[in-house]
Amino acid sequence: MGFMNNTNITFQVTKNHNDITVKDFLKNHCGVSTRMLIKLKQTPLGITCNGEHIRAIDKVYNGDEVVINLPADRNDIIPIKMDLDIIYEDEHLMVINKPPYMPVHPTHNHVTDTLANGVAYYMQSKSEIRTFRAINRLDRDTTGLVVIAKNKYAAAILGKNIDKTYYAICDGQLKVEGTVNAKIALKEGHTIQRQAGVCGITAITHYKPIKFSSNHTLLAIKLETGRTHQIRVHMSYIGYPLAGDDMYGGSLKAINRQALHCGEVGFLHPVTEKEIFLSADLPKDMKKVMIE
Repeated sequence: MGFMNNTNITFQVTKNHNDITVKDFLKNHCGVSTRMLIKLKQTPLGITCNGEHIRAIDKVYNGDEVVINLPADRNDIIPIKMDLDIIYEDEHLMVINKPPYMPVHPTHNHVTDTLANGVAYYMQSKSEIRTFRAINRLDRDTTGLVVIAKNKYAAAILGKNIDKTYYAICDGQLKVEGTVNAKIALKEGHTIQRQAGVCGITAITHYKPIKFSSNHTLLAIKLETGRTHQIRVHMSYIGYPLAGDDMYGGSLKAINRQALHCGEVGFLHPVTEKEIFLSADLPKDMKKVMIE
């Protein structure tokens, strides 16, 4: 277990880790990656033990305090003031409820209207410089929770253990729960659109109906894999495209974007190791679809 002060994270050596190398302790018990360990070795006082510089091959003992000094972050994203729906924040991470029609990362078509721009401004207002590290990525028109790590260590740990629940509204009434296990690949002749079938990369989606309206079904969805457009492609593949998702056959009558929302995330905190569970209610446009 560790705690962070500015760019330093401190780990306490216990009797279970007595008389092992710094490298073994940090990699196998603290989750420090080989890549990060190499960078720490190249950083002045990158690793210290009880306030003194220590090498990766040196030993640690019960009661020692091992500190990793993370290299300074940098931010090349244009800061733009915008309202952010911050669900959770501490010195290690933040979770934001992203609205529709907002990309997560800047692209050549979206330079100043992304979540990254808003976070850059927010961090600047707090006199902090942070590289933007979104652990989960949502499509521009998908709403919901985005987990953002504030340092490389938190990003490495979070990337392995986030449990997400999505909520989607499909056209029609899908009465039974099930699993779609169908490979996904780029559709021939397209650069964005995907298709499911015999070719491509393995993709597995679990869905469960939780509410019905006259023409739609609200689904809770869990993913075993994280392919681009996976939920959208798989629901279309089984004949129940998402409402508003005209790219994959959904109707635009009730909503003008794909009705998809990342509504719940759960994870172990990367530093305190406490269980964190967060949720965000369905956006208004999706709620409206289910009461029609």
